[in-house]
Amino acid sequence: MVQKSKSNVIWKRLKKNKMAMVGLTITIGLLLIAIFAPAIVPYDPYTVDLSQSMRAPGQEGHLLGTDQLGRDQFSRLLYGARISLQVGIITQSISMVIGIFMGALAGYYGGKVDEFISYLINVFFAFPSLLFAIAIMATLGPGLNNIFIALGAVSWPGLARIVRGQVLQLKEQEYIEAIRALGGNDFKIIVKHILPNCMAPIIVTATLGVAGAILSEAGLSFLGLGAQPPMPSWGLMLSMGRTYVTTKTWLTIYPGLAIMITILGLNLLGDGLRDALDPRMKQ
Repeated sequence: MVQKSKSNVIWKRLKKNKMAMVGLTITIGLLLIAIFAPAIVPYDPYTVDLSQSMRAPGQEGHLLGTDQLGRDQFSRLLYGARISLQVGIITQSISMVIGIFMGALAGYYGGKVDEFISYLINVFFAFPSLLFAIAIMATLGPGLNNIFIALGAVSWPGLARIVRGQVLQLKEQEYIEAIRALGGNDFKIIVKHILPNCMAPIIVTATLGVAGAILSEAGLSFLGLGAQPPMPSWGLMLSMGRTYVTTKTWLTIYPGLAIMITILGLNLLGDGLRDALDPRMKQ
């Protein structure tokens, strides 16, 4: 009952934030497009038809035109949403597993464990994450599966630092001391009593992290290190259309807009969640 009441308060706060609701609408729309893309696309996004090459938007029934190989841009954009969400969710799942584990260990045990993990976090922060991801991709080779590994491996330090700070505060609480005095083991204390109280910043960080992962995937695919042809990745579509950026503008404008709107929506939602989950805000 208490949990339900708390959820209602958070939802009321979120609804009051108009920008957050815009972000939520965009995010839900993106999810629906990704789920139902096979049912709503007018053309197969992989079918090559050179007779339809470089059709302008609106010609021959192609709403957003076609690319160099005659593939329908609108259909490829819709399928691209599936790739972007897949990258964002899987990458953040990997990041959360590593970040929460490392942050909880550092914050709870302190001492040498904290020093080592904090040093490791600082090492990761010393390098630009995208360059780090490029180095990993250069080692593993291009491909969508390797993007999951590369982006997941470089995006956990920020979350680990947040979790560490939360655990440092929570482990000194009286109820944690009481559970420890009653014989509660460390694993149970961390998983059942500390981490559930860290979920607010974790949720916000993960939401914003999905946006970052989508943007990074687009960048890597643009450089040829991410999704490979014929996959309809937005970054790959931008890369293939850059040769014609001044003459066939629809090849780059629409994928660019898709990336921009998606990142904007997720960032607005993340900012709104941060405000709604802030316990210092008045109801």
